[in-house]
Amino acid sequence: MEIGELIDMETGSVVELWQRCDLTRPWNDPFADIAHARRTADAVVLVGREGSAIVASIMVGFDGHRGWVYYLAVDPALQRRGYGRAMMAAAETWLRDRSAPKLQLMVRDTNLAALGFYERLGFERQPVATLGKRLDGRT
Repeated sequence: MEIGELIDMETGSVVELWQRCDLTRPWNDPFADIAHARRTADAVVLVGREGSAIVASIMVGFDGHRGWVYYLAVDPALQRRGYGRAMMAAAETWLRDRSAPKLQLMVRDTNLAALGFYERLGFERQPVATLGKRLDGRT
């Protein structure tokens, strides 16, 4: 697998991958998320390619204090081959190149497989509570 930045013609394939991996939600427009990440120097969408096929992706951002990872996806037929680990390593490199001191991510507490994956990579649960408030009127 070769890792590089997303190019325009791959956007649809990445969104399809996210959908196959059950990462999209009706209240988040994945096309808008990609467009937003690509408009700023503080974020990137990286993809893993095997030939012309998109087999993995990750969105990475840096807010000036910490790095964030979103949308780590590996084609379900190709999981458990080290692709997720490689994508996380690429995200960490991108963040280190920008002097990010810390990397954080959020995982739904019911996603035990993802929690286990990140714990095997050395991530630890943080002693914080995540609070949220809808600003768009949805409940």
